[in-house]
Amino acid sequence: MKVIANVDFSPQIPDIPQTSSSILIVDDEERIRAVYRQLLTAEGRRIEECGTGCEAQRRLDRRDVDVLILDLNLPDINGLEVMQWMVDEHVPTAVVVFSGDESIDSAIRALRHGAFEFIRKHGDPEELIDTVARVLRRRQIEREHALMTVRLEHSERLHRFLVERSPDIIYTLDRNGSFIFINGRVEALLGYTPAELLGKHYSVVVHPDDLEHARFAFNERRIGDRASTNVEVRLQTKTQGVRHFENRTIVTILSAQGLYAAEEGPDDLYFMGTSGVARDITDRKKAEETIAFQAFHDLLTGLPNRILFKDRLGVALTQAKRKGKRVGVMFIDIDRFKLVNDTYGHHEGDELLKCFAQRARSCLRSGDTLARQGGDEFTVLLPDLGAGEDAGVIAAKMLAELKRPFKIAGLDFFTTVSIGISLYPDNGKTPEVLLRNADIAMYQIKSQGKNGYLQYTPEMHSGHSMRITLESDLRNALKVGNQFELYYQPQIDFGQRRTIGMEALIRWHHPVHGLMTPDTFIPLAEETGLIVDLGEWVVDQALSQLASWRRKGFTGLQLAINLSPKEFEREDLPERLFQRVRAFAIPTAAVDIEITENLLMKDAEKNISMVKQLRNYGLRVSIDDFGTRYSSLNYLRRFPINSIKVDQSFVRDLNPLNHSSTSIIHAISCIARSFGLRILAEGVETEAQRQLLSELACNDMQGFLFSRPLPAAEFEHFLNAGGFPCCSQVPAC
Repeated sequence: MKVIANVDFSPQIPDIPQTSSSILIVDDEERIRAVYRQLLTAEGRRIEECGTGCEAQRRLDRRDVDVLILDLNLPDINGLEVMQWMVDEHVPTAVVVFSGDESIDSAIRALRHGAFEFIRKHGDPEELIDTVARVLRRRQIEREHALMTVRLEHSERLHRFLVERSPDIIYTLDRNGSFIFINGRVEALLGYTPAELLGKHYSVVVHPDDLEHARFAFNERRIGDRASTNVEVRLQTKTQGVRHFENRTIVTILSAQGLYAAEEGPDDLYFMGTSGVARDITDRKKAEETIAFQAFHDLLTGLPNRILFKDRLGVALTQAKRKGKRVGVMFIDIDRFKLVNDTYGHHEGDELLKCFAQRARSCLRSGDTLARQGGDEFTVLLPDLGAGEDAGVIAAKMLAELKRPFKIAGLDFFTTVSIGISLYPDNGKTPEVLLRNADIAMYQIKSQGKNGYLQYTPEMHSGHSMRITLESDLRNALKVGNQFELYYQPQIDFGQRRTIGMEALIRWHHPVHGLMTPDTFIPLAEETGLIVDLGEWVVDQALSQLASWRRKGFTGLQLAINLSPKEFEREDLPERLFQRVRAFAIPTAAVDIEITENLLMKDAEKNISMVKQLRNYGLRVSIDDFGTRYSSLNYLRRFPINSIKVDQSFVRDLNPLNHSSTSIIHAISCIARSFGLRILAEGVETEAQRQLLSELACNDMQGFLFSRPLPAAEFEHFLNAGGFPCCSQVPAC
């Protein structure tokens, strides 16, 4: 082997010019591509876009793209096929997969297809920015390396330089397995200088548990395709720490390095040793471990997710069956959690979930499993229970622990939980049945006032089945259309002794259960989404009845209709309401749309726009149950409403002997006057309440003192009776 001595190649290597970098964004959504372009735009970068895989292949075939930002789900061919094409065609572009696909398999396949990084679309945008910057830096280094290779490819000194600067450990062993050469990379990765390892056996750097596995690779004699490749071995650092490596014994270069020598002739070869390469894949292993962790754990709390919980529950049941033990399953729901999200925002809600997880875990035994099912729901696995009562003891301990307040937005917040318990084998023998029954028991304790625990009983299942049956009956009632009826409760201006309007309240004539009030089926309609169809029925019936009364001369009535927050999710709500009102030839000022106070805080900007549209059409808007939530006065100022209704809970507390009982209504009245709003008190049942409200300048009232909600015919009789005659005209907006 010839050696060129005393030749300095470094002056012959020119500086690498700083050229512009090319980035190609491949995503079928133009909006997403625009966002990526904005995130990645920087000086010296040229950014291009493609919407399909085929377009990307045509652009990549020019072989001048540095970084490919690739979505896996494309309309023609998927991202993995694009990556495989790049491998087959030897396209050198670095690939960063930025996908909305949450599947762990997709992430692992992308990495195995040569992706530099796999990033989820819903993650931190900074992660994409940092990854692209790292790729471009690596591309610059690769360009430098390539130019250096071209300039020095015929030099023995070049080869020595490349070996020493290689990112991998390159080594040669003698026939006894001792190092006769190892490059300087070993010092950066393992902490040994090359001199410390020369003459030492390879076992010095191999983890003891991997020695048998590594022996064949480090003593490899074969050459060609049969040689060892991609053997994963753990190597120890000088301080005995463990690093993971991909060990490649590249025997095809052994002859070039003289590892086989001819003793007497070319056909009589003498084995001299083994040469190989060890590449550090620690970061890749960590990435794979992270992806695997995310597949089976909740990222917010770090707890097992429902997949891992169900797997552990299955194992626990198998062991319990063999040992004759009991297994407990707890289903936990945090009470009033939505209040935290609606009032303080999702960040504080997330903090509450993490703090709750820590406290709940402290109440459990070492072998128990706490998992997050989603939202504010958690499950607990209690294996090896001696008696069924043991689960109740743990639940009681958890309730006691929650008596200490949580810190939410700097304030003390007290919360409770509802816990349902099911036991193996008493309440079920499969994971699905035990989880279902614990869930049923949890809803049972919620219906009984929350803040407690219950063990499942068969009677609960019948109640749960009844709820499912009631949902089916409600769907059928909406199809039939003749089981509902509207009742009307008068709204009185006591100062003028006149009826100024009425609130439309729905009743359900159930074929089995008889007359049902809204509180028995409206929550079910909200939960199932049937409230939208039910709301449309109410609007049509109420407007039809108002039109009939107007034809009879009752032109001064104002109709109040309650709308669910779910109805505000439909963009066409204002237009649909206006068209219905116009179809019945009713003045828009005669219709008062009542909305709940929590609508002020949920997607406020969108709902402000919706309310403005309602007002632009001339419809009136009121806030129902005012004061029972935690709305901001800033929202109240921005919502263009006409009036507020004082909740009956405040009216019920009015007491002529306790002047402080009027303070809240007095405050609400002052707020209404300052904003120029009408105020109406609901739930007025006694003359004493009526008198105190009049003294507070709140003359518009509604309640049993004047009338209960009445069917249409009886309400018309109420108007004709003369006690509180109808107004002569609708008040102006």
